[in-house]
Amino acid sequence: MRFACLGSGSEGNGLLVEAGATRVLIDCGFGIRDTVARLARIGVAPETITAIIVTHEHSDHVGGVAAFAVRYDTPVWLTFGTLSTVAERFAGLPAVYGFDTHDAFAIDAIEVRPFPVPHDAREPVQFVCSDGQWRLGVLTDLGVSTLHVEASLSGCDALVLECNHDSGMLANGHYPYALKQRIAGRFGHLDNEAAGGLLSRLDNSKLKHVFAAHLSQHNNIPDLARAALATALGCSLDWIGIADQYNGFGWREFV
Repeated sequence: MRFACLGSGSEGNGLLVEAGATRVLIDCGFGIRDTVARLARIGVAPETITAIIVTHEHSDHVGGVAAFAVRYDTPVWLTFGTLSTVAERFAGLPAVYGFDTHDAFAIDAIEVRPFPVPHDAREPVQFVCSDGQWRLGVLTDLGVSTLHVEASLSGCDALVLECNHDSGMLANGHYPYALKQRIAGRFGHLDNEAAGGLLSRLDNSKLKHVFAAHLSQHNNIPDLARAALATALGCSLDWIGIADQYNGFGWREFV
């Protein structure tokens, strides 16, 4: 199994997981032309995507899903709550499957284990994907951690973990007060310190890759996110990767 990021941030998100001939795209927040270009950058043809799985209905995660699915006849999986909010837009899709937030399901060679998260959406989830040997945990939108979130992510071989903002930069930045409160609230986004605290409480004994994701372009910088996660793991700064908004990151393998 291997994984790559098409881009991560408020302007769009997409993460590709591959096991054998199975390719699962987690979210698609980019337009078709942009998505195809980002896939080409990692050597993937759009028609080879096996399925798209959706975390929640915010546009930076779901905005490109319907158009891509129609164009390339791609099945889409999402929670019943998320489906209820996008039902009209998804009405013409070739195949749509709902799932419960606690029920694992298989897409060919990849097992998908969703887990619910506190975020300001209808029924948001994040995912652990596995090929039976390796486990990738993805967590990009979360207000506060929970015991269930941490149990779900413990023991993973790779993590893509939200480091949305630096709390000081957000507090002193130009955003309106209400937006600052939403971002920093219990159903908003993780700051660097909170992400580091979450990471420190996991079983990281198998961890081979860690990426900071969903960084705010206005309220964070990569060096701060790296430092928070490196401190949590007691590792060097260069061991922590960054999921960039425009470039994502290239293929990462476990061996």
